[in-house]
Amino acid sequence: IFTKKMLEEAQKTVQELGYMDSLRRRYAKLDDITVNNILFSNRDASKRIKGGNVFDDMMSEAKSSPKKFDRVQEIGIEQFISDVLPDAVSVEAYVENKHEKNMCSLITSSDPFAPSMFKWDNPFSWAYSGNIADSDIKQNVKNAGGNVIADLRFSIQWNDGRIPHSQNDLDAHCIEPNGHEIYFGDKRSTNTGGFLDVDIINPIRGVPAVENIAYATKSHMIPGEYRFFVHQYSNRGGRDGFRAEIEMDGQIFRYDYDKELRQGEEVKVATVTLGADGKFTIKEHLPFTTASREIWGVKSMEFVPVTVIMYSPNYWDEQKGIGNKHYMFMLKGCVNPEQPNGFYNEFLKQELAEHKRVFEALGSRMAVEATDDQLSGLGFSSTLRNELIVKVKGSTERLMKIKF
Repeated sequence: IFTKKMLEEAQKTVQELGYMDSLRRRYAKLDDITVNNILFSNRDASKRIKGGNVFDDMMSEAKSSPKKFDRVQEIGIEQFISDVLPDAVSVEAYVENKHEKNMCSLITSSDPFAPSMFKWDNPFSWAYSGNIADSDIKQNVKNAGGNVIADLRFSIQWNDGRIPHSQNDLDAHCIEPNGHEIYFGDKRSTNTGGFLDVDIINPIRGVPAVENIAYATKSHMIPGEYRFFVHQYSNRGGRDGFRAEIEMDGQIFRYDYDKELRQGEEVKVATVTLGADGKFTIKEHLPFTTASREIWGVKSMEFVPVTVIMYSPNYWDEQKGIGNKHYMFMLKGCVNPEQPNGFYNEFLKQELAEHKRVFEALGSRMAVEATDDQLSGLGFSSTLRNELIVKVKGSTERLMKIKF
């Protein structure tokens, strides 16, 4: 909600700072990016990236015929970037159904000469599936007044648009090491500091419903197992499942449960153990589905060619510390069918922060213009635990599981 005066003041600031031409946004394409901000590009893509040269292409063609290996090798993302990508000729990503929330698009200014409105020194931004900048559950919990900076957090979300309005009443529960249960009937634990600080009973149409159990500091917690689960308190006809997140020490574990919960049904999500050494470990209980389907124009449960691999724009040109780092694997033939925001308030420079209500409306109202060969694919936040299977060809052919 914004007033006429707020709109006039925001427009004045934009005009004074020269950002009027920066507001129009479009999908980015290969021709927009430079070689110094690319971690990998396939042979076809490299010809369209600024700053490349003919020797790069010839070096790729000089690779020897690959040898095939069947064993899957696990590797961390930074080691994959430093040790594997320099010798890679082609990369294919195995897109799984669980990656649906990882689909993302790179977006830039329609005017290539317009100044950047962002905290980093370029006009590029990004948006994930569902039109988010990062973790939508975490932001929705924060909007509902929940604690999202706790040492341990368990959040659930439903009624988020995957099906028509769901009036179901789902509840977040935790059984603590001493047997005490946190839920809507006993929201606070004096022994551990655990607190159910968001409890939604009647979901509102068009507004994702969330619940949140937070442990602000592990120093107040009892060592042992914390068993998190979801209970269908009242099935009012909604046929959706839920999404869940567990965040511990800043690392986020995300789960999707796509089945309808019956009246009174309980679904175990995960068990988090706090050791005597003060460290968390996790045991996951939820499975994920494996049936193939089309996501953003690419088929899941299949290998899809990767055109380019890059960091998110806030880490281009050796910039550091400007928000979370994201790893982006842009896929051949991937097309965003949604209507993403051209930018988000958390991206904007401080001088625009006072007009955040107006800019929130601007970001969602101004359509992102279509382009040929848009850069869309998979994105992985450095704060979210995830994995991706890739097939890499160079002097050898390897099957690798990247751990994020």
